[in-house]
Amino acid sequence: MAGARGRVAFVCAMPMEMAPLRRPLSLRTSDGKPPQCYEGQFEGRPVVAVTTGMGPELARRGLQRLFETADDIEWVLVVGITGAVGDATPVGTLVHPERVVDGATGDVYRPRPLAGSRPTGAMWTTADLITDPDRLTTLKAEGVIALDMETAAIGELCDARGIPWSVVRVISDRAYDGSVDAELFAMSDPNGSPRPGAVVSFLLRHPGRIPTLARMGRDVRAATRRAAAVALEEVRAAWRAEVR
Repeated sequence: MAGARGRVAFVCAMPMEMAPLRRPLSLRTSDGKPPQCYEGQFEGRPVVAVTTGMGPELARRGLQRLFETADDIEWVLVVGITGAVGDATPVGTLVHPERVVDGATGDVYRPRPLAGSRPTGAMWTTADLITDPDRLTTLKAEGVIALDMETAAIGELCDARGIPWSVVRVISDRAYDGSVDAELFAMSDPNGSPRPGAVVSFLLRHPGRIPTLARMGRDVRAATRRAAAVALEEVRAAWRAEVR
């Protein structure tokens, strides 16, 4: 759990993942330079946060910058959304990975479990969008339950510094159902913000997918809100345990 004098760090890849945390944490930008770092308060105690951008390299860069601006971080929470590999983890599920695997190196990182959780399975971190059915079947057989693009990189940096870290990610989509493909993925820039021109072009070419996109938008918003709520409660629980 976080110590009395250290700060908790909330790490998100995309602005939409950070959005539900901004008000509860009273976040304010620390210096305005990208990647965007924040300082704030929660339950009367100082906290920090960063929006890194998508992918392992941007995650490393963003967290490294946060470490450079805040040298008293005692606990890192990775907060946001993730894609399901199989039917066992439906949209809206909070995942509790026992391990996080770097898809590029095979290195394995083990997060601190959330309070009351029973960790199981693996989260697979990759710089690439994985939609190939055979590849997904192989990953599922290896115990992978969810895909993301940042968590292993964050675990790597935290482990190198001896800083505990936890994963608070909620399923927002299914990698195997075709709802997310390369064309849809290209509608976002590296920091996770939509590319307006790409969005308009996509909708003009695929008007039949508008209902699916609307549903996905609702699922993403619900997932980000749940991830934020769980992260905040996790911190509350840790701090309450300190004073018992």
